Amino acid sequence: MGTSGVQRSCHVSATAIVVVLSCFICVASSEMMLFNKSTRRSRDMKLEEQRSSCDLYQGSWVYDESYPLYNSSACSNIRKEFDCQKYGRPDHLFLSYRWQPNDCDLPRFDGQDFLKRFQGKKIMFVGDSLSLNHMQSLLCLLQAAVPDSNIIRQSNDTFSTVTFQDYGVSLIILTSHYLVDIEEEKDGRVLKLDSIKNGDIWKNMDVLIFNTWQWWYRTGPKQPWDYIEYDNKTFMDMDRMDAFRRALTTWAKWVDSDVDPTKTTVFFQGISPSHYHGEEWNEPGRTNCGMEKLPMNGSTYPKGLPEASFVLQEVLSGIKKPVNLLNITTLSQLRKDAHPSSYNGFKGMDCTHWCVAGLPDTWNQLLYAELFNNFTKRKAKKDQSRNLMMNT
Repeated sequence: MGTSGVQRSCHVSATAIVVVLSCFICVASSEMMLFNKSTRRSRDMKLEEQRSSCDLYQGSWVYDESYPLYNSSACSNIRKEFDCQKYGRPDHLFLSYRWQPNDCDLPRFDGQDFLKRFQGKKIMFVGDSLSLNHMQSLLCLLQAAVPDSNIIRQSNDTFSTVTFQDYGVSLIILTSHYLVDIEEEKDGRVLKLDSIKNGDIWKNMDVLIFNTWQWWYRTGPKQPWDYIEYDNKTFMDMDRMDAFRRALTTWAKWVDSDVDPTKTTVFFQGISPSHYHGEEWNEPGRTNCGMEKLPMNGSTYPKGLPEASFVLQEVLSGIKKPVNLLNITTLSQLRKDAHPSSYNGFKGMDCTHWCVAGLPDTWNQLLYAELFNNFTKRKAKKDQSRNLMMNT
């Protein structure tokens, strides 16, 4: 065979190899896509089955060496109130506890799935610093899942936004200690229990997570209002639990009048407990959480639920539109060990907020499970409507 024949033969052979390899890669890629879809469908079916037959909020804390879900040192911009590891907390056992529902498993948080499933969505947290605590945990969980993602941070006078640009998912925090308005008037600062002016911002979100309670019993210099107004009457003060109920009722009326449930999913974060009174967890004499290293055993908290939880559930039961309660109170009461205590940027004793990484990661696992459930229901309704239209 001449030189040209050998070259032609080699060229044909090389071309054939490239074609075969291309076909192999294409087939392998297709099989991987099918496998991923099948795996996701299987997980989705399992999540749906578990959520429909299981109370995720009834359970206990179990030790799990695979926790925490991320290293807090790799998560940027954790507020100094919550960054216990950075500020010297020496024990790490509190990071390795997982919430175990009695009758099923809480799905492990999947940050990539979260971002893909809610691509293009705006998720807003509305409330006090515990809402920020909650949001920063979610931000850390997502950053750990996509560490190389392009993240943009923006702030204005009303709210702050963190956007995962590759997915178009925005996490937004809007500080509103009471949910209702505080306005400066000629006689001072007025807490208006029947006024909400931020509602036009709220209702444009895809997901809303509300929270209020921590500020309702503040007095003196820490109280950010001078008078209370309700039903066109002005009060120097009133029973704080009654004021809390009236403000929640105003918020509930806003939900029923302004929220479009086909566009916006609404959550209320349950009452987050503090741990300053040891008799509540059968350790009389303790005046803070500083010595606590382990969660409580079992599923019940000796003191029981706070009164605010019953008020919240009463108001929620009267709302006509769907509102999901993230019922985190009892499972958080059991975590007397999960507060920053003195390991924070202020060095004061903090048994109100929670370490990040830590307990709020479980709140977000529950949020992930609840959002998935709502996403599935909404998709099923759309599919049902589409099928009805096709058959008519």
